[in-house]
Amino acid sequence: MDPSRAFLKDVKRVVVKVGTAVVTRPDGKLALGRLGSICEQVKALLEDCIEVIFVTSGAVGVGRQKLRHQRLMNSSSFLDLQKPQIELDGKPCAAVGQSGLMALYDSLFSQLDVASSQLLVTDNDFKDPDFRRQLCETVNSLLGLRVIPIFNENDAISTRKAPYKDSTGIFWDNDSLAALLALELKADLLILLSDVEGLYTGPPSDPRSKLIHTYLKEKHDDMVTFGEKSRVGRGGMTAKVYAAWNAASAGIPVIISSGYTADSLQKVIRGDHVGTLFHKDAHLWVPVKETSARQMAIAARDASRRLQALSSSVRQKILLDVADALEKHQDLILVENEIDKRLALQSGTAKALIDRLSLKPGKIAHLAESLRRLALMKEPIGEVINKTEVAEGLILEKTTSSLGVILVVFESRPDALVQIASLAIRSGNGLLLKGGKEATHSNAILHKVITEALPKKVGGDLIGLVTSRDEIPDLLKLADVIDLVIPRGSNRLVSEIKESTKIPVLGHADGVCHVYVDKAADIEKASRIVLDSKVDYPAACNAMETLLVHKDLVHGEGLQKLTFALQSAGVILYGGAKVAEVLKTPKAAQFHHEYSSLACTVEIVDDVHAAIEHIHEHGSGHTDCIVTEDQETANLFLNHVDSAAVFHNASTRFCDGARFGLGAEVGISTSRIHARGPVGVEGLLTTRWLLRGTGQVVDGDRGVLYLHKDLPVESEPFVRNSVNAIMDVPIITNGEVSQASVHNVSLTKIPISNNTNGCVFSNVVASPT
Repeated sequence: MDPSRAFLKDVKRVVVKVGTAVVTRPDGKLALGRLGSICEQVKALLEDCIEVIFVTSGAVGVGRQKLRHQRLMNSSSFLDLQKPQIELDGKPCAAVGQSGLMALYDSLFSQLDVASSQLLVTDNDFKDPDFRRQLCETVNSLLGLRVIPIFNENDAISTRKAPYKDSTGIFWDNDSLAALLALELKADLLILLSDVEGLYTGPPSDPRSKLIHTYLKEKHDDMVTFGEKSRVGRGGMTAKVYAAWNAASAGIPVIISSGYTADSLQKVIRGDHVGTLFHKDAHLWVPVKETSARQMAIAARDASRRLQALSSSVRQKILLDVADALEKHQDLILVENEIDKRLALQSGTAKALIDRLSLKPGKIAHLAESLRRLALMKEPIGEVINKTEVAEGLILEKTTSSLGVILVVFESRPDALVQIASLAIRSGNGLLLKGGKEATHSNAILHKVITEALPKKVGGDLIGLVTSRDEIPDLLKLADVIDLVIPRGSNRLVSEIKESTKIPVLGHADGVCHVYVDKAADIEKASRIVLDSKVDYPAACNAMETLLVHKDLVHGEGLQKLTFALQSAGVILYGGAKVAEVLKTPKAAQFHHEYSSLACTVEIVDDVHAAIEHIHEHGSGHTDCIVTEDQETANLFLNHVDSAAVFHNASTRFCDGARFGLGAEVGISTSRIHARGPVGVEGLLTTRWLLRGTGQVVDGDRGVLYLHKDLPVESEPFVRNSVNAIMDVPIITNGEVSQASVHNVSLTKIPISNNTNGCVFSNVVASPT
C-alpha cells in the first residue's frame, strides 16, 4: 500500500459516483458491460463489510437517446426529417431516462443478490434541515439492511436553469452532489469514477501529460490545463476537481479514478497507486516544489561533470570521507534497517528476502573497508588505452571516460546502494537510484549519509534517490539525459525495463547457474564446490540452481555423495526426467528456473558436450562451472560455454565484483554489450578520443602524410592498495632530513608519526628535491 493512502485500510463507508461518460457509450446507449462490472465491484465491497452509497449520472443521456428515437418513429414523412431538429430539453430527457436507468441498476444488482433503492434529490431539498435529517435516517436504515441507496439529481424538476454555471446553489451537478452526500452521510471516502485514469497535467491524450497521483492546490492549480467539458455530462474534469477539493478540504478524502478498469474500486480501496488523491493533509506528504525526473537527471549530470573536473586525489578523498561517514553513523543506519526488517516480518516477507534486507553486524565496517580499497585502486578516468601518431606532429589518444548518468533499479539490498554509489563516485558518473520498497528506511538513511559526505563543489545532486516506482516510467523516457539503465531484480522487472526504454540496458534477467560434475571429477572436491555454490547464499544470483552429473557417476557413489551433501544441508532436490526415478525426487517443472532458496534441480547428462548443450538451452548466461581433473575436458567447457563467467573447479559464488578484485560491483551483466559479468568501475566507463596537432588540415587528404604509427603508452607506476597520488613530505634517510616526492607508496610502508621529523619510511626509494 502506498504510504500516503494508508488511511484506506480503515474505510467503512464510501460514496461511489459514476459519470455519464462511464454509464453511456459514445453513441449515447448504456454501457451494459461496464455497468455490470461496476455493480460486481460494489458487491465485492459489500462482502468486505464496506457500506456503499451510489451516485449516478446518465439519466439525461439515456433519455435523450430514447426521445430521439421516439421523434424519429413519430415523424410523418421524410420531409419532417429534413427540417432542422431542435435540441431536446434536458428536463424531459431526464424524466424519460431515469426510469430506464434505474430499471437497469435494479436488474444488474438483483442478478448479484443485492437490493437497491432510488433517491432523487434537488438542490432546494437541502435547504430544509428536516429533509437533511430525514435523509440521513433513511440512508442509515437502508445501509443497515444492506440495500444500496442510488442517488441522482432530479433534473426533471430542477429549478436551476444553468446549474453548472450557477454559483448560488448548494450543489451544481452530480459530482458536487456526491461531495455533499459524503459530508452529510459521514462517509470515509468519496470515489469519482471517470472515463480517464485521473487528473492529468494536460489533456490525457497528450503523451507529455502526466497523471497527478496526489493533488496539491497551490501547485497543480497553475500546472493543470483543463480540456473541454465532458462529451455528455455537464462539467467534466473541472467539475470533479472542484467537487473533490471542496470535499477534501472539509475532511473527506477523494480519489478520482477510471470507471473503465475492471477492478478499479478494489484497487482504490487496497491503496494501490491509482487515480488522483485529494486529501486535506496532502501538503504534508508531498513537497510543493517536487523535483521532476528530468530535473533530477540533469542535476546528476551537472554534478558528475563537476566531479570529473576534480583531481584524482580529491576524488579518492571523497570515497574515504564517505567510508568514514558510514562508520560514524553506523548506529543510526542500523536503527533504520531494523524498522525495515520489522515491517518486512509483519508483512510476511520470505526469510530469504529478509536476509537480503538485513545489515548484519560488521556489515557497515565491511562496506566502509571496500570503499577504502576502491579509493586506493588505479585511477580509472583519463587512462590512455592506446596512442597513435596519425601524421607527423598529430597525436591521437584513446582514453577512458565517464559514461554520464546511470539509472540503477535494484533489489531490496541496502548494501547494494553503498556499492553502486561508491562505483559511481569512483568512475565520475551521476547516479539515480531506485531501491526496493522493503528497504525504504535503510536506503533513505544511507543516501543521506553518503550525499552529506560529498563536498559542496560536487553537491548531493550527484546521487538522486527515486522514492516511488511510479517515477521510473518518466525516467525511462529520458534517453537524452540518462546514458545507461542497470536493473537488478526479477526477470519481469528487467524485461519490462528493456521493453520500456530506448536507453541502453545492462543487466541480467535470471541467475540460472549450473555446476557440471564430470566423470573425471574428484568427488570430495566436487561436493565442497557444489555445496558452497548452493548453500553459501541461496538467494544470490550466482548461486547454483542446477546440478548436472555425468552418467558414469550414477551407478557409483558419485551421485549419491553429491545429493547426500545437499540434502544434509537442507536443500530440496527436484529431478530432471533422467534422474527423478533414480533419486525418487519430485520432477522439476522446468529446467530454466531460479529457486533463490535452498532448492535446486539435478539432472544426468551423457558427457561434457551434453552438459554444454543443456546449459545453452536452459541457462541464463550468468555463471557456469565444471568440476573435473581432466584438463582437456575443462578447456573444452571453458572455451565453449557461452556465459558471462565460466569456472573450472571453483564455486559459482566467486562470480562477484569484490571477489574478482573490482572493489565493488554495480551488478552482474549477461548483456552482450561493453560490460559482461561482474561490473565494476571499468564497466561504468566509455572512451573518448583526444587529438593533439600543430595546425594540420585535411585538405582533401593532401594536407598530411598519414603514418598511423602505434606509440608506446606511458603508464604511471601503480601499486595495488596504494595512494595513487604524489605526496611532498619530509623524508628521513640515514638520519638526514630532505624534502622528497614519494610516488605510490604502499600504506603498509607508511608509519605515521606526530613528531616534528615527519614520516619515517622503510624500503622506500626517495627522490630528493
